[in-house]
Amino acid sequence: MTNFSLEKFSRECDQELVAIADWWVANSQDLLNGGFWGEVGEDNVPVPEATKGIVLNTRILWFFSEVARVVPNPLYRQLADRSYQYLTDYFFDKEHGGVFWELDAKGRPLNTKKQVYAQAFAIYALVAYYQLTDNSAALQQALSCFELLERNTIDREREGYFEAFTREWGKIEDVRLSDKDLNYPKSMNTHLHVLEAYTSLNKVHPVAAVSAALRYNIHCFDKYIINRENYHMRMFLDVDWKDFSPAFTYGHDIETAWLLVKALDSLNDKAVTERLLPDVIRIAETCLDEAIGEHGQVIDAYDFATAQQLPEIIWWVQAEAMVGFLKTAQLSGDQRFTEAALKVWEFIKKYQIDHEQGEWLWASRLDDLHGERHYKMGFWKGPYHNGRAMMEVKAILQKMQ
Repeated sequence: MTNFSLEKFSRECDQELVAIADWWVANSQDLLNGGFWGEVGEDNVPVPEATKGIVLNTRILWFFSEVARVVPNPLYRQLADRSYQYLTDYFFDKEHGGVFWELDAKGRPLNTKKQVYAQAFAIYALVAYYQLTDNSAALQQALSCFELLERNTIDREREGYFEAFTREWGKIEDVRLSDKDLNYPKSMNTHLHVLEAYTSLNKVHPVAAVSAALRYNIHCFDKYIINRENYHMRMFLDVDWKDFSPAFTYGHDIETAWLLVKALDSLNDKAVTERLLPDVIRIAETCLDEAIGEHGQVIDAYDFATAQQLPEIIWWVQAEAMVGFLKTAQLSGDQRFTEAALKVWEFIKKYQIDHEQGEWLWASRLDDLHGERHYKMGFWKGPYHNGRAMMEVKAILQKMQ
């Protein structure tokens, strides 16, 4: 791999970062009701009546807070401010704390459950906004969400974080993130994004309680979530951590690999880092060995029931794979991972990016959608995975060159 190739890779990611941000500036703002549209189709046409989800809105706040720090465009700062204000005015539960799951198009609470995954994304976004603005209120809001999670959501007997609660932080029967998820009390996905949030919070506010909570999250992955028999993640778990995963999900595996490295860097405990970094590399190796498709892309999942790989090629999986492989190349010096990351990027450019109308397609052009179309912006698709990938790749390449 030549330095020129890496320089070209970095330059193209810079260009794509601006393209992503500019698409969101042009297409995401709800000029009827305030804030941001709940959904925008593949044709860039908004759906005015679509509901507004906390995951999308925290990811918008996170992205524009981050991109405004690296690209000197005042519009990006304006969207960060707009997002923060809307989150504060409409999503925060002034009575019971934390953030609501879903609002209607006009900003009225529609689903007031407290999904731990959502509270984690609120922390992640608020920390980013605090880093951009030095707004102490944003940091206090992040700490408030942190304290609510630590007080209300930990399994004191068997460890880990429970999935979801009522508005008042009581028990709830259906704890699923979405209709596609299984109804189990613990999940890898929720733990991953609590880990991600605490990684950022510990960097800006490394007090004893935050650092201890980050260490605890790393411990949960180390002890319960990483399956060292096959180096996949255990996705859905009961209270005793028994695994009920229906599949290997390669995108979550490779995302875990590099987010664990971030967490270890934030914790800054040499002994823990030295013990877990070999596991990180093994997770990435497993993904490289099992999940690469014929075009260099990363397959979504391997389904146990059918004993087959699922054919879908999803935008966020490619974004996370590119970062995960490149981070592993940096850690290991193994050129196979650099080559894999570059192949994923070539795939993204050819099949995932909509070069005519902007942004990335949910599913690649190779996918047979049977007439089904997916949104470019919606409850589960923001500028977080692809926008973050552009910034992370740039940062990694600067250290590798």
